[in-house]
Amino acid sequence: MTYSILQNADDSGPERQGRDEAGSRPRRVPISTPRVLVAIGAGLLGAALLAVSARPLHAQTRITLGDAARLAAKQNGAIEISKARVEQAAARATQRRGALLPDLAGAVIQSERTLNTATFGFSFVNPVTGVPMMRPDGELLGPVPTVDLRYRVQAPLLDLGKWGSWRAAQATTTAASAEVNAQAEGAAAAAAATYVRAARAEAQLSARQADSSLAADLLRIARDQLQAGVGIALDVTRAESQLANVRAQIIMARNERDRTMLELKRVTGVSADAPLELADSLAGLPLTTAVPSANEAMTAALDTRADVRALKAQEFALQQSAKAIRWERAPQVSATVDHGVVGRNYERLLPTYTWGVQLSIGVFDGFRRESRLEEQVAAARETDARLRDLRAQSSLEVRAALLDLNAAQEQVEAVRERLRLAEQEVSQAQERFRAGVAGNADVITAMLSLNQARTLRNDALAGYHGARVALAKAMGDAQKLP
Repeated sequence: MTYSILQNADDSGPERQGRDEAGSRPRRVPISTPRVLVAIGAGLLGAALLAVSARPLHAQTRITLGDAARLAAKQNGAIEISKARVEQAAARATQRRGALLPDLAGAVIQSERTLNTATFGFSFVNPVTGVPMMRPDGELLGPVPTVDLRYRVQAPLLDLGKWGSWRAAQATTTAASAEVNAQAEGAAAAAAATYVRAARAEAQLSARQADSSLAADLLRIARDQLQAGVGIALDVTRAESQLANVRAQIIMARNERDRTMLELKRVTGVSADAPLELADSLAGLPLTTAVPSANEAMTAALDTRADVRALKAQEFALQQSAKAIRWERAPQVSATVDHGVVGRNYERLLPTYTWGVQLSIGVFDGFRRESRLEEQVAAARETDARLRDLRAQSSLEVRAALLDLNAAQEQVEAVRERLRLAEQEVSQAQERFRAGVAGNADVITAMLSLNQARTLRNDALAGYHGARVALAKAMGDAQKLP
């Protein structure tokens, strides 16, 4: 079985090539079935690849509250800055360690020099004749060529000051690493709080959209009753006014939702152009009933908070720096070895060397060492004061978060009852309005009450989850949020 295709005059394939005697008219050339199937398959594959490549680069990302906290702890801008500071501190520690290792240098020197004999300060006299061998007012000697090949090793044998400086640099690196953890914990808490605000904004938008549905239904009923002759135009005007008011609230709620989503992308390090979706709604976030006691929470805050550990590490680093400055007063012992060959040319080079052991004791340096020591001691006292203040602040944050959490739990229960009653009020007012017993003023009043109840419900839930995030931050567990 064969197919025929129309071959152009420009085709030059061995199976498809064919012309008539004039060389200008295309003719039909037989093509086998497998070749047609291969061509069709290649076309379909190319179309599929083109469709895949046309898809958006960013996949839809759905994150939970805990995901947002941990994502911010990994790729927040402040974290990158803190990591760069750790690398700088580690490089400085390597430099301090290098001061304890031997220095090795090699040199190849080839030179010429000339001398004025008058600069010697003495004259060479012939011991037999007593006549000076060189002019008393000086004469030029040289040029004298010199070839010098040598290496030099200088090593500290005992230097407590440099050793203490290395230990202090290591402590500074540890403090910088602890600061990274503190920044990560702070970024996680900020992202979790932003997530709660974004969830509240979405809940507010959903509530206003539900209000819009009620207002539209109210307007439809009012218009139907007016057409049926059992209603009045005032009811229609009231319903239209209520619908316009709800639409304005929707616009504000949508803008607030979009702004909080942009802020959430920023704190989590997600591109502003990438799509992001909340996996948990405000009502879907867990309502935990187990609340730690004040003593347990404060103990955890003082033991596990990353910022407390960072300040402790900074205080230890300053103490190590002060100790290193004190050790600079200790004697320093170093050794030097200088060995090589020297001569007028490369044909005859004679070995020479110099070696020695040096003992140095710093006696007076213009009070610079004492001033540096006072600076480090004062900085350590400042850090200790900041640490005490942070501990007091941690205790206050824990107690305040527990109070807010307990109050928010009670408020959520109270608002739920308020919302149930508001929904019941709207339902009853709608029934009376449909039955023609009352106007829609009662329905609008009930809708306003329901609107307020929904807002209070969202505020209560947001307050509860905000208190839960605040407690996790106070205890140093923001990255462990579910």
